[in-house]
Amino acid sequence: MSSTIFLFLLAGLAEIGGGYLVWLWLREAKPVWYGLVGGLILVLYGIIPTLQKFPSFGRVYAAYGGVFIILSVLWGWGIDRKPPDIYDWIGAIICMIGVSVMLWAPRH
Repeated sequence: MSSTIFLFLLAGLAEIGGGYLVWLWLREAKPVWYGLVGGLILVLYGIIPTLQKFPSFGRVYAAYGGVFIILSVLWGWGIDRKPPDIYDWIGAIICMIGVSVMLWAPRH
């Protein structure tokens, strides 16, 4: 399970980090290399989830959505200095409960 969580975190950081660099390039007039590096990181993001052991693409990506929400809240807090409010945390917790059910619920 620890490699599963590590890969989810790594993919999430690659998606958010790559997207953030592209955002800075296009929205905040940073140099073009921000966009290029961001694009390369986003390609890496596309590769990382394929290393998961789950057999279903849909389940991995749906569960990843919950992880992405948590990481996005933390990114906004740490990088953009926008502290999450109670509703951000409640929503993130609900998503993580959903991720846990999707990935680790007993199936027949």
